[in-house]
Amino acid sequence: MFGMRVESEEWRNRMNSITLTGRLVRDPELRQTQSGVSVCNFTIAVDRSYSKEEKQTDFMDCVAWRGIGEFVSKYFQKGKMIAVRGEMQSRKYVDKNGNNRVAWEVMVDRAEFCGSKQDNQTAPVPSLVESAKVAAQSEQAARAAANAATAMDAVVDDGDLPF
Repeated sequence: MFGMRVESEEWRNRMNSITLTGRLVRDPELRQTQSGVSVCNFTIAVDRSYSKEEKQTDFMDCVAWRGIGEFVSKYFQKGKMIAVRGEMQSRKYVDKNGNNRVAWEVMVDRAEFCGSKQDNQTAPVPSLVESAKVAAQSEQAARAAANAATAMDAVVDDGDLPF
């Protein structure tokens, strides 16, 4: 799978680990903190089946920081399938009416494409895009070198050399 991830040995030993696959409920929201750090908020709908006829959908709020957040914001839109891995984190706050609330969020440390190729066809795969750019640049450089060699051949005439 293609994706952006944070490599660390610690993840294998964590007790607080969650992996989810679902569809984005809306486009991811990318913003910058006051210190310039990227943070992306998004919600995914995750289906849970009780039987063949009954299923329930859970809506999971997710937060991705820095490069992972930029990756999600750039390559995923509303309705697209996404797989995320991270940790559940609770956040306590007081709402407008003065009630104490707890919000649960997935702090994403890995995000990947999933689903069918058709499902994600509007989101170019980064490695393929980069490969195409490098190939195009290499081809342009090869053409320029060939043109320069042809121009040099036209300028140099072996018959005029003194040796």
